[in-house]
Amino acid sequence: MNHLLALDPLLRGSVTWSVLAVVLIKVVVAFVILLVAVMLYIWAMRKVIADMQNRIGPNRAGPYGVLQTLADGIKLFFKEQSIPDSADCPVFRLAPYLSIMPAFLMFCVVPIGGTVSILGHTTYLQVVDLPIGALFILAMSGLGVYGVMLAGWSSGSKYPLLGSVRASAQLLSYEAAFGLAILGVLIQAGTLSTHEIFLQQHWTNAWSFVTHWFWLKTCIAFGIFLIAALAETNHPPFDLVEAEQELVGGFNTEYTGIRFAIFFLAEFMNVITMSAIAVTLFLGGPSGPSLGFLSANNVINVWFLPMIWFLVKVLALLFATVWVRASLPRIRYDRLMSFGWKWLIEIAILWVLVTATVQVANVENWNSFVAAAVSVVVAVAAYGVLYAAMPKSDELIEEIR
Repeated sequence: MNHLLALDPLLRGSVTWSVLAVVLIKVVVAFVILLVAVMLYIWAMRKVIADMQNRIGPNRAGPYGVLQTLADGIKLFFKEQSIPDSADCPVFRLAPYLSIMPAFLMFCVVPIGGTVSILGHTTYLQVVDLPIGALFILAMSGLGVYGVMLAGWSSGSKYPLLGSVRASAQLLSYEAAFGLAILGVLIQAGTLSTHEIFLQQHWTNAWSFVTHWFWLKTCIAFGIFLIAALAETNHPPFDLVEAEQELVGGFNTEYTGIRFAIFFLAEFMNVITMSAIAVTLFLGGPSGPSLGFLSANNVINVWFLPMIWFLVKVLALLFATVWVRASLPRIRYDRLMSFGWKWLIEIAILWVLVTATVQVANVENWNSFVAAAVSVVVAVAAYGVLYAAMPKSDELIEEIR
C-alpha cells in the first residue's frame, strides 16, 4: 500500500510519529515557500516592468518597496467582504479556494532537491513522489477551471457568468496542448514519477544540459508547454479572463477584499508552479554541477547546491514571463481560440507521433536519423493536409453572408 501511495523512501516502512512530523514539516515549508515566492514575484514583476518602462516602481513599503505586496495583502484582508443577495453563498465562498488549492497541490510533486536526511529519515526533497506524478499534475491543472466557473456561476450575475464561460473555454482548450506537451516528455522518460524524470536528467559533465536534459530532445514540446502554461495561468498575452473593457471585471466581478485577492494569489502561484514544473520536466530540475573539492555527501552538495540550481532555473523562467507580460499586447479572443485549436493542438499531436517513432526506432535498433527525418516529413505533410482542410477567415465571412 505504501508503494502505491508514494515512491519516497520515507513512506516505504512503518509510519511513525517522526515520519508524520517529517511529512508535516515538508507540507508547511512548501506552503510557506509558495506564499513568500508569490509576494516576491509580484514585487519583482513590478520592478522589472517599471525598469522596462522607465518608471520607479514600488519604493514606499520596506527597502526598495519589497514589502509593498505584503502591504497590499494586509489592506485587502481588512476590506469589507460583500456577497450579492442573488449569490449562492456556500459556493461563492468556496470558489476562491478551489482556484488556489490545485496550484499548491501541483507544487507538492515537484522535486526541489535530491535525497536528504530529515530527523533521521531518508527522504526526497519534495512533499511527495507519486508513481503517477505527471498524471497528478494534469489532474490538478484541470481542477483549476472549477474555481473560475463556480465563481462566475455562484455570483448570480450575468457578467461574471459570461466571464467564467469564456475563461473555462480558454482553459479547457489549452489543457489539451498542455497534456500533449507533457506526454512528449513521458515518452522520453518512460516513467510518470517526477523524481525519476529528474534523476534521468542528472548532471555528469559540462554537456549534460544538452545530452541529458530533455529541453533539446523535446524542444517542440517545451515550446508548446510554455505557451499552454501561459494560457492556463491567464498570463498576458492570454489574459482574456480579466479583460475589463469587455466583460466588466470577468468572473470575479462580484468579489471583494481577501476573496478577490485569493484569485490573483492563485494566478501568480500558478505561474510559479508552472515554471517549477517546466524546470522539472525539461531543464533537469535541481540537477547541476557540484563542488568537486567537497565530498559528494557534503551538506553543500546534498542540500544547498541542488536547491540553488533549481531556484536559478525557476527565476530565469519567471523573468521570461515578466518580459512577455511587459512586451506583448492582449490578443483577440477568436485568435486566441484559433491559435489553440488550429495550431497548438495539431502540432502537439504530431510531435507526440514523431517522438514515439524515434523511441520505437531506438528500441528496434533502426537508424534514428532516418526514422526522425521520415517522421518529421510525414508530420509536416499531415499538418499541411489538415491546414488545407481548415476553413479560412474569408470563407467563414462568406458563409455568414
